[in-house]
Amino acid sequence: MLDINLLRKDLDQVVARLETRRRPQPFLDVARFRALEAERKQLQTRTEELQAQRNQASRLIGQRKAAGDDASEAMRQVSDLKSALEASAARLQQIQQELGDMLLGVPNLPDPDVPLGAGEAENRELRRWGEPRAFDFSPRDHVDIGGPLGLDFEAASRMSGARFAVLRGPLARLHRALAQFMLDLHTTEHGYTEAYVPYLVSAQTLQGTGQLPKFEDDLFAVPRGELGNFYLIPTAEVPLTSLVRDSIVPPEQLPMRLVAHTPCFRSEAGSYGRDVRGMIRQHQFDKVELVWVCAAEQSGAALERLTADAEEVLRRLGLPYRTMLLCTGDMGFGAARTYDLEVWLPGQGAYREISSCSNMEAFQARRMQARTRDAQGRTQWLHTLNGSGLAVGRTLVAVLENYQRADGGVDVPEALQPYLGGQQLLMPAQR
Repeated sequence: MLDINLLRKDLDQVVARLETRRRPQPFLDVARFRALEAERKQLQTRTEELQAQRNQASRLIGQRKAAGDDASEAMRQVSDLKSALEASAARLQQIQQELGDMLLGVPNLPDPDVPLGAGEAENRELRRWGEPRAFDFSPRDHVDIGGPLGLDFEAASRMSGARFAVLRGPLARLHRALAQFMLDLHTTEHGYTEAYVPYLVSAQTLQGTGQLPKFEDDLFAVPRGELGNFYLIPTAEVPLTSLVRDSIVPPEQLPMRLVAHTPCFRSEAGSYGRDVRGMIRQHQFDKVELVWVCAAEQSGAALERLTADAEEVLRRLGLPYRTMLLCTGDMGFGAARTYDLEVWLPGQGAYREISSCSNMEAFQARRMQARTRDAQGRTQWLHTLNGSGLAVGRTLVAVLENYQRADGGVDVPEALQPYLGGQQLLMPAQR
C-alpha cells in the first residue's frame, strides 16, 4: 500500500498521479479521506489534552494524600478522564482502521518516467529480438497444430468446463521439458534459489501481495468453515513474496532471488469473450515465476536484471519477441514500473504477452510488514519484484506455432532436445 504520510503531506499530487491510471471511477474517495484525517487530528489533539489533564489530576491526588487532605474529587476527575480517554482511543482506532481499509484499495503510484496513457496502445516498444519466420505455407495456430499431437480441449471440457486443456503424449512431455529447462536456466546460470511452495494460501497472504481485497472475483476460493477461505494461488508470486512477510531481513541476505514452478488458478472474471480459442487464457496454467526481494536502492537495477533473465529463455528457444514498457493505464495494481515481453505467434500474426516483469517497490512490503536495515541500523521497507520466467503454456503455444512444419510435425528447439532424450521432431501419431 501507499505510505499514508505521503497522502497527508501532498494529497493533491498523489491523486493527480493516480488519475494517470485507467479507471472509470476515482481510486480514492478524497472527501472521505479528508474528513477522516481531520477527525483523526482532532482526536489526537484531544487525547493529548486529556492525558495531560489526567496526569495533572493524578499528581494532585498524590499531593493531597501526602498532606492528609481529601483526594476524592481529584480521584473522580481521574475516573472521568479515563472514560473519556478510552472513548477517544476507541474512535481513533476505528478511524485508523477505516483509513487502512481505504488504502488497501488504492494502487501503487507509477514511476515518474512511466509513459502516460490510457491503455496498451500507448505502451512503448523498447527493443525487439529475432525475426519472425517466413513460412512457405500458410501457418496454423496452436489449436490446429496441437490436436494431432495430444492437445485435447473436449476431454477437459467434459471434466471441468471451458478454459481447461488436457495434454497427452508428446505435448505433455514437451510441456514438462519447457518447465524443467526454465528452472535449470534460472537456478544454474541466473543465480535463483528454487522453492516449492503451497498452492493454497490464506486471505491474509493475498492481502499482503495485493490480490485482496480488490481482485477477489479473479480468485478461486476454497471454503473451510469457521477458519475462513483458502484460495488457490493465481501465481507463485504470492507465496514466494510472502516468505519475507512479518520479518526484518538482514541486509547481507539481500538481494534474494527466488524461482518456483507452480500451477496457477484464475477465474478470469470479466474476460469472457477474450481468447476463447486455445490455451492463451485458461483457468489453470503453469508458470515459472521469478521473484526478487531487495533494498530500495537495488530495485531499479533488479528490474532490468529480472527482465533480462526472462528474455534469455526466449532467446535460448529462438522465439522472436519484443519488450514493451507499459504506460500508466496498462500497469497492474501493485506495479510502479512494468515491462511486458511479447512473443511472436505466427498463427495469430501478432505479438502476444508471455511475461510481465514488475517493480512493486515498497507497495507489497508495507502490506506485509517486510523490512530490512540500512547502514545505520534503521529499519526500512524492502522492495519486491516479480516476473514470469516464463508462462509455460504460452511458451508451448509459441514453440508449436514458430516451429511448425507443413507435414504437421513440430521441430524441437535445440535447447529442449536434451530434455526429450535427444528427440528433434514431434510428429502426430499414425492413425
